[in-house]
Amino acid sequence: MSLWFWLIVAVILAYATKLLGYLVPAKVLANPRMSRVAGTLTIGLLASLTVVNAAASGNAVVLDARIGALAAAGIALWLKAPFLVVVIVGAAAAAGLRLLGWP
Repeated sequence: MSLWFWLIVAVILAYATKLLGYLVPAKVLANPRMSRVAGTLTIGLLASLTVVNAAASGNAVVLDARIGALAAAGIALWLKAPFLVVVIVGAAAAAGLRLLGWP
């Protein structure tokens, strides 16, 4: 099968998934448990994407300045710093580690 076939199948599945979301009754979405689950899934997805982007390079796991930046940003979050400060701390940590010779 060609690449175009699988691309069209993926597009149809994505559209069908989106359409099914509109068919969920409002009563189900108003449930507090659903709000907690949706919030938890969002946080988990964002955390997993962050870790993958920080530790992966192609098919390999690498430990470079991005891991140090992630750790510094995590500490800033733990100390309840505002989001902009967390981003700046992470960027400064990456820059500092690279200045010290980390790849």
